[in-house]
Amino acid sequence: MQLGQATWSEVAATAGRAIVAFPVGSLEQHGPHLPLDTDTRIAVALVDALARRRTDVAAAPPLAYGASGEHADFPGTLLIDHHVLAGVVVELVRSARAAFGGVVFVSAHGGNAEGLALAEGRCRDDGDDVLFWRAHGQGGDAHAGRTETSLMLAIDPSRVRLELAEAGCTEPIEAVMPRLRAEGVRPISSNGVLGDPAGANAAEGHELLARLAEDLAASVTARWPRGASRS
Repeated sequence: MQLGQATWSEVAATAGRAIVAFPVGSLEQHGPHLPLDTDTRIAVALVDALARRRTDVAAAPPLAYGASGEHADFPGTLLIDHHVLAGVVVELVRSARAAFGGVVFVSAHGGNAEGLALAEGRCRDDGDDVLFWRAHGQGGDAHAGRTETSLMLAIDPSRVRLELAEAGCTEPIEAVMPRLRAEGVRPISSNGVLGDPAGANAAEGHELLARLAEDLAASVTARWPRGASRS
């Protein structure tokens, strides 16, 4: 079920057994060659893949703004802070209680981690049945490098400007993380890329998407083995 296209009566017919899955992304710079909504597109693709694997999953419209303060120096980046993100997530969970048996948030933007952790604690205190899942293990590139470029070539190649692709800062993310937290991305990488998109290809992107989708589906199945049930 695509929740945005459904009617209330179609949702009611699930009798509260469906799991609602929210893609969580961002609107932030992704170098000179990828669109601002790259993270959101990846999150949507993963939620759609989950819905294809489980008929009890309702794919919600995405939360398309995230905590992207590290990218604020680049034009086009629009962001919300961690506490606002947490507040929105908690309110979505509370509003989903009456109609759904479980809630999943699928985040494809690493900067959302702090806000989602805050939300997870509040949801746990409220007694809500929520799974927070983050796309991880995507490869060596931290941002707008080969990994995300390959994923976007698989999801929507028409939005990838390969002729503009160029390497950025290629130091390991662990080495630059202290500066990233203190200064943001731009002083470290003037083009916004943390990695190198060279060699990116759609076949690799499809393989990465399939691997992530399998991990997501396994996490959901571990939480709700036979679909969501009302508590």
